[in-house]
Amino acid sequence: MRSSQIRRQWRIVLCHARTMHPEREQLLFTVRNLARVHREHEKFYSESPFHDVIRWQRSSRALKALAERWSVATPSGETSFSPFAGAPDLNDDRATETLGILFMEGGGEPGEIANLKRDLGVLAEANRTTGQWLAAAMSAAWDMLEGLLGYGELADLLAERHRIVSNDWQCASMTELVARNLDRAAAILGRVDFTPAALRADLIANRLAPRYLFSAAEMLDHAADLMASSAVLTHENERRWRIFYERVDQILAATEK
Repeated sequence: MRSSQIRRQWRIVLCHARTMHPEREQLLFTVRNLARVHREHEKFYSESPFHDVIRWQRSSRALKALAERWSVATPSGETSFSPFAGAPDLNDDRATETLGILFMEGGGEPGEIANLKRDLGVLAEANRTTGQWLAAAMSAAWDMLEGLLGYGELADLLAERHRIVSNDWQCASMTELVARNLDRAAAILGRVDFTPAALRADLIANRLAPRYLFSAAEMLDHAADLMASSAVLTHENERRWRIFYERVDQILAATEK
C-alpha cells in the first residue's frame, strides 16, 4: 500500500471521528484506539520473528556443515548396486540431521536444497512487501502525530510516541534488508550445481562449491540477525504504548466528567 493511500485512510478515520466526538477529542479517540490495538498487534510481532530466525540459523548450519565437508573431502571411488545409496564423500550427518539433506548415488540435487532455494525466494518477497508497507504506514503515522503537539497534557510523552514510530520505521528498513539478503542467498546457491557428478568434479578442480555455501550461509546469518534486532525494537515499544494509552485514556475520562 502506498503512502498516499495510507494518508487518505487517516483522513477518513479523522473525518469519521469528527462526526462522533467534539472537535478537541476527535484525534484523542483515534490515537487511543491505535495505542490499544497496535500494542496488542506488536506483542505478536515482538515474538513471531524468532521463528524465522531459528529457521534461517538451522539452514545456515546445514550449509556450513556441507561446506566444511566439501572443503576437505576427496571424491569417492566406491560403486553401489543401489541408486538410493548415500554418497559418502558428499554427505554430512549434521546437514542430514538438521535439514534432511541427503545426496544419493543415483540422484540429482537433493529435494531439500531445491525446497530451501524456493522457500528463500518466497520469504524474501513476503518480507519485501511487509517492509514497504510498514515504511509507508510509518511515514503517514509521523505526519498524523504532528496533530498531538497542541495537547499540553501529552507534552512529556511526545518523544515516547514518536519513538514508537521511529522504531517501527527502522524495523521496516531492516525487513527490506532481510529480503535482500534472502534473495541474494538464494542466488548464491543457484551458482552451485548440486548433482553428485558436478560436486565431485568440483572437489577435483577448484572447490568453488564450499565457498559459495559459506557465503550463502553468512547471508542467512545476517538476515537472522536483522530479524532478531527488529523483534527487539518492536518489543521495546510495549512500555511506550502502555503509558501513552493510559495518559490519553485519563485525558478523555476527564473530559467526560
